[in-house]
Amino acid sequence: MILFDLRCAGGHVFEAWFASSAAHADQAAAGMLVCPVCGDTDIGKAMMAPNLSTRSNRRADAPSMNDGTAAMPSPQMVKAVLAKIAAAQAATLAESTWVGSDFASRARAMHGGDEASAPIHGQATREEARDLIDDGIAVAPLLVPVVPPDALN
Repeated sequence: MILFDLRCAGGHVFEAWFASSAAHADQAAAGMLVCPVCGDTDIGKAMMAPNLSTRSNRRADAPSMNDGTAAMPSPQMVKAVLAKIAAAQAATLAESTWVGSDFASRARAMHGGDEASAPIHGQATREEARDLIDDGIAVAPLLVPVVPPDALN
């Protein structure tokens, strides 16, 4: 997994996890990156601070480089929080049905009453997701990337 800081044309900076740099490039090329703040699809990589190891004599509770009042969370704490997020998402998805690329049509059918409502997850293009949202259909991107069931070993 790799974490990138992304920035929309509106200046919003947000983080996104990708399976690899190639996965980021593929999603960007497919137009699947959307600003979670404003919905902008003009997304690029933002400047990121390099991950440098600290000197061994540096205090663990040294203030961060933000406003000087808070310490940065430890890598272990970040990993623990991300693990909890991934576990919560996995538990939620266990009660959901993978519908693959039929996600938009199935969500629309459920919203219109043509199909019984049920929790689903799958893939949608940027345009499909935007159209669903514009039509008042509640959808949200997953926080942690999901491997389609047919792609698992």
